Amino acid sequence: MPSISDGRPGPDDAPGSFVERVLNVVDAIPPGRVMTYGDVAATLGSRAARMVGQVMAYYGSDVPWWRVVRASGHPPANHEHLALQHYRAEGTPLLGGGDAPYRVDLRTARLDGAVPWDAGGGNHPSGR
Repeated sequence: MPSISDGRPGPDDAPGSFVERVLNVVDAIPPGRVMTYGDVAATLGSRAARMVGQVMAYYGSDVPWWRVVRASGHPPANHEHLALQHYRAEGTPLLGGGDAPYRVDLRTARLDGAVPWDAGGGNHPSGR
């Protein structure tokens, strides 16, 4: 397993703890706002955006998964239709549409990475 020095979880970072930390960050993203996979990783002090994507693919169904988007602002692959329903309900700023694929307007919807609690320390209000 890669070492922590390269920004990815290493042997001392138990997989379950990284999963929980990712889910905690995603759960704290407010309605109408988004973070990229890289933003979530950076919030955790990591560069493992693809690993965040894997966590979301396997464990993300119980958190607001649609609030994590690709660096381009596009929603998770193969979930565009359902994500669009959530974005409209939450008033998330969007670009494009019609015949062109839509994407989230990252200039206005992107959360700066600050979460209202310590995502890394497990002090999530839900007890997660």
